[in-house]
Amino acid sequence: METKVQVNNSFSDTHPCYESDNATCVFTSNPSVLCVMVYAFLGLLSVSSICGNLLVTISVIYFKQLHTPTNYLILSLAIADLLVGIVVFPFSMVFSVSSCLYHETLFCRVRESFDIWLSTCSILNLCCISIDRYYAVCQPLMYRAKISQNVVVRMILVSWVVSALIGIAVIVGGLDNEGCGERCLIDMVIENTVGPILSFYLPVIILLCIYLKIYLVARKQARNIQILKSGATLSKTERKATKTLSIVLGVFLLCWTPFFLYITFLPLNKFSVPVSVIEALNWLALSNSMLNPFIYAFFYSWFRAAFRVIITGKLFQGDFANIKLN
Repeated sequence: METKVQVNNSFSDTHPCYESDNATCVFTSNPSVLCVMVYAFLGLLSVSSICGNLLVTISVIYFKQLHTPTNYLILSLAIADLLVGIVVFPFSMVFSVSSCLYHETLFCRVRESFDIWLSTCSILNLCCISIDRYYAVCQPLMYRAKISQNVVVRMILVSWVVSALIGIAVIVGGLDNEGCGERCLIDMVIENTVGPILSFYLPVIILLCIYLKIYLVARKQARNIQILKSGATLSKTERKATKTLSIVLGVFLLCWTPFFLYITFLPLNKFSVPVSVIEALNWLALSNSMLNPFIYAFFYSWFRAAFRVIITGKLFQGDFANIKLN
């Protein structure tokens, strides 16, 4: 995801792998050591994101113990992150923020479209997960009735469709900017303000409100021992799931908030910004897709067990779908 800002850098200052060619920004024919190191690091991020989220995807689909509403939502999040590794990472390496700022092409728009779609899908999936956690913690006796498999499927479909519509709307609003005159200001407002509000700020406010409610209820339940008698207390599994998914949310906010704050407020100022800052914030945001599988593996013993079965190749040696994951 990129933004329209005033950039006042020479081509040599924008990116270690790009150079000037007839007033355009093209990939260098003689890459430096720094360029090779940058792309090796970005390639490692892409491979790690693909492998990690592929492990989560296979685990939830294959192992029947992981067939739960919460894990189906985690599966949807993992697929979004997997597509970031497969599509957005390579596109962003070939059509970087630097090159697209100086010479925007159709492929730059395609990259940005996928970027907006998948990042929005990730946060909408997190909203669905927060709703799942709300009923699991705050209304445990109603959880099975409210969060059924059909409800989860509808939540996932809504997340993907709405995020796709937002991505398309933001991109269409930014098309045909050449010669647009005063309409460019409207396009900039749509892409740099309305888009982030719909795809980030509003969902984040909803997320924080839900998790605040969960925290207050969980603290109250921890203090009220009498709740144990009614069976409405938090189980150890539910507490762990809520804590882990709260960490997933926190990591998401740490990775994406600087970028969204930047694209929202910086275009309103008239000073230039180093493109290297744009590149760094963009890749910090995208790196979030790599981190979630490591969080699951660190906190969930059953995900660690599932990963071991897959990585060691035992999956191809017999039927392990019904094994007990510790």
